Amino acid sequence: MKLGIALRLMGPVSTPEILREGARAAEAAGLDDLWVPDHIAIPPDDAEGSDGRYLDALASLAFLAAATDTIGLGTAVLILPYRPPLPTAKWIASIQELSGGRLQLGVGIGWMDAEFRALGLSRRRRGADADRTLDLLRRCFDAPDDVVEEHGQPFLFRPHPPAPPIFVGGAGPHALARAARYGDGWIPMISDPQKLAPAIAQLHELAADAGRPRPEVACFGSVDAGQPSRSVEQLLRLEEIGVTRFITGGRYQTLAELRKLIDALANLRQSMS
Repeated sequence: MKLGIALRLMGPVSTPEILREGARAAEAAGLDDLWVPDHIAIPPDDAEGSDGRYLDALASLAFLAAATDTIGLGTAVLILPYRPPLPTAKWIASIQELSGGRLQLGVGIGWMDAEFRALGLSRRRRGADADRTLDLLRRCFDAPDDVVEEHGQPFLFRPHPPAPPIFVGGAGPHALARAARYGDGWIPMISDPQKLAPAIAQLHELAADAGRPRPEVACFGSVDAGQPSRSVEQLLRLEEIGVTRFITGGRYQTLAELRKLIDALANLRQSMS
């Protein structure tokens, strides 16, 4: 199982120094991936913990790509309906190219009413809008001669690096079906093995029915650094039911606290080996 950490792009800890040095510390500790969230329009009455400050997810990954050399770079998750499909595909291809193929693309359809209103978008259409972007991404990255057609206009999709793996977020039948159809994996936001096991089994069945490879599962959760043996047991159980990546989220207020979380994850990795 690969272990990653979620970096906070919100609030006072989202400084260039903390992001840069935290990313380098995670890379030096041998963690597999850095993951970032996606919010773009936090309303004043829902700003507790972030004060409404959120860095853009894709711009932040470009920054982190330049600050690191080998560690994976992921979105957990990029809200596809928020952005037009073709510029989104260009962003994704550019980060994949400039990072040397380190992108892990977690995607979702969104949930926050206020953000859809601020963007002037229909929340009711978010599933269809996300599927439209996923369809374009697949056509762009699968184009054998780099030529893609959109709205009747052929164009060259370049740069054309290898496609990043796509992890579809969300819960329920629609999310699993979307992951089996478009994705290389699923990114659930829970870490209870008992609750995840039936959904992972269903995902494997859907992928097999579609003639696609068995999907990865990148589980987003937390670990208890104070009880490492229990955390190792949880991770091993998740691995048994098909989880291939574990993304640890956690609050921290300083770079020192982030380093402490990174060290705890590195120790868990060592205990699992």
